[in-house]
Amino acid sequence: MSKSNPDKNNEVVISIRDLYKSFGDSKVLQGIDLDVKKGENFVVLGRSGSGKSVLIKIIAGLLKPDKGVVNVIGQQVDQLSIPDLQSLRLKLGFIFQSSALYDSMTIRENLEFSLVRNYKQMTEKEINIRVDEVLDAVGLREKIDQMPSDLSGGQIKRIGIARTLILRPEIMLYDEPTAGLDPITCTEINQLINEVQSKYNTSSIIITHDLTCAKSTGHRIAILQDGKFFRSGSFDEVFGTDDIRVKSFFDYNFIQ
Repeated sequence: MSKSNPDKNNEVVISIRDLYKSFGDSKVLQGIDLDVKKGENFVVLGRSGSGKSVLIKIIAGLLKPDKGVVNVIGQQVDQLSIPDLQSLRLKLGFIFQSSALYDSMTIRENLEFSLVRNYKQMTEKEINIRVDEVLDAVGLREKIDQMPSDLSGGQIKRIGIARTLILRPEIMLYDEPTAGLDPITCTEINQLINEVQSKYNTSSIIITHDLTCAKSTGHRIAILQDGKFFRSGSFDEVFGTDDIRVKSFFDYNFIQ
């Protein structure tokens, strides 16, 4: 399934202005501005160490900015109390690069865990319905009673997405969703990202250095380099240039 276009009149769900973040002498983010609209897949491209993951950790409230304003669904993240931040995080789906499943739990138990922890009032029937729904969404219902060790890398990525979807977040934050996967599985994950956006009308930030992932999933793309976005737009707009910084990034993907 190809990505569906978000309504151009939809509201902004993530708004970032003049964002700075350093670690000691290392200046990672140096003046980031960003708006993400409801229903939009926004891709952040960058080489390893460029600050991509730092950006989404700040959005999720896992790191505090040194300077700047980060508003997510109308709330300034770094100003929230701990209870309010926990409430906001229920609306954010963070898909870690490793998928971070619990190895000692079955797939069913991994999926149930988030619901039981966050929605104690849910009945067993309601939990079962929600588990079946998200497993159907990622095409792995038959794996429900297996262990993570029984799954392939691509299947683990899918279950990681399912575990995030089970809380029905408004925003998905994908950290290198195709890292370490073979080309065919990468294509399947890219399709799944688009299916999730279309079915659940999620807004997404997709962190990657994979141009195929960017082209397949992104409504808009920005390249992060030297702590700033230096080029953004559609895939063709970003890469339709002779700018050596863009060409070197293209070569980094397809020649190295």
